[in-house]
Amino acid sequence: MTKVNVISGFLGAGKTTLIKKLLDEALKGEKIVLIENEFGEIGIDGGFLKEAGIEISEMNSGCICCSLVGDFGEALKKVMGQFSPDRILIEPSGVGKLSDVIRAVQGVAEQTPEMVLGCAVTVADAAKCRTYLKNFGEFYENQIQYAGAIILSRTQKLDSEKLAAAVALLREKNGKATIVTTSWDQLSGPQLLSAMEEGNTLAADLLAEEECPVCGGHHHDHGHECCHHGHEEHEHHHEHGDHHHDHHGHECCHHDHHHHHGHDADEVFSSWGVETTRTFTAEQLERILTALDSGQYGVVLRAKGIVPAKEGWLHFDYVPEERQVRTGSADYTGRLCVIGSKLDEAGLKTLFEV
Repeated sequence: MTKVNVISGFLGAGKTTLIKKLLDEALKGEKIVLIENEFGEIGIDGGFLKEAGIEISEMNSGCICCSLVGDFGEALKKVMGQFSPDRILIEPSGVGKLSDVIRAVQGVAEQTPEMVLGCAVTVADAAKCRTYLKNFGEFYENQIQYAGAIILSRTQKLDSEKLAAAVALLREKNGKATIVTTSWDQLSGPQLLSAMEEGNTLAADLLAEEECPVCGGHHHDHGHECCHHGHEEHEHHHEHGDHHHDHHGHECCHHDHHHHHGHDADEVFSSWGVETTRTFTAEQLERILTALDSGQYGVVLRAKGIVPAKEGWLHFDYVPEERQVRTGSADYTGRLCVIGSKLDEAGLKTLFEV
């Protein structure tokens, strides 16, 4: 039997940190496969996690739906056939809709008796819940609404009043999920895993109850066949960078209806990334990352990279108003990636001098 856990969360919430903690403390002895679905042109985390001996199928794709029904489903089947793991951890794109991921996994699980969908988890930065709900409600709400467990990160930075306000805000969107508010450094991996398992069935129940916007029925009444009712000619335009894609009767109709309403990630978010041989100093990176808070370069939600320095290599991470620059292992070349909304790509190129 293979259990599948989805660990979602908005950009920079701490998904990778949680996964590492679970691997180090709670899942030793289990045969684990991690599948990532990156939004952005360059996957930075892949090499970092490969060092831990985890097999990764990295899919850099702007459109979460396209990769889910195509690459993602095939990757899931391939993982099952090739590794027969005890557990599959799925780390979706930070700007993807959790309901899309759950449906895709359910679609494979229906054809694979030995696969069972475990808890869908959302990692949420306690300090940024209100801001992200206000600015990116459609995507952020979906990740909160469909989570069986919500694990708050950076709670140690908030006083009890602000933490209670964040929890109340999340409860408005999801009244049933297990919400973990204790700082991670006070919890063991097994404790976190136990909290995750408590919320096992919520996401499946929510999907089963969801009303189909096309025919008004419910998915548990007739699966997803309602999608075939005259929508073969449906056209949808994706914009990601300079690339435009038209989908006529896209096969994601078998899994979801969001092409008929709402937005896809690549309509709202964009990414800019480069490979570079330029050497940086920690001071230069601190100055650059601080400048991203200004709003001058668009709404920057996440920046990360691995770049050469005069001596060794520097790794950096950025989320709004927080940055970290540290020394780390070398990569085959310098790489950096910025993700956000309404990005000024020319300005970013000038800022990083690449």
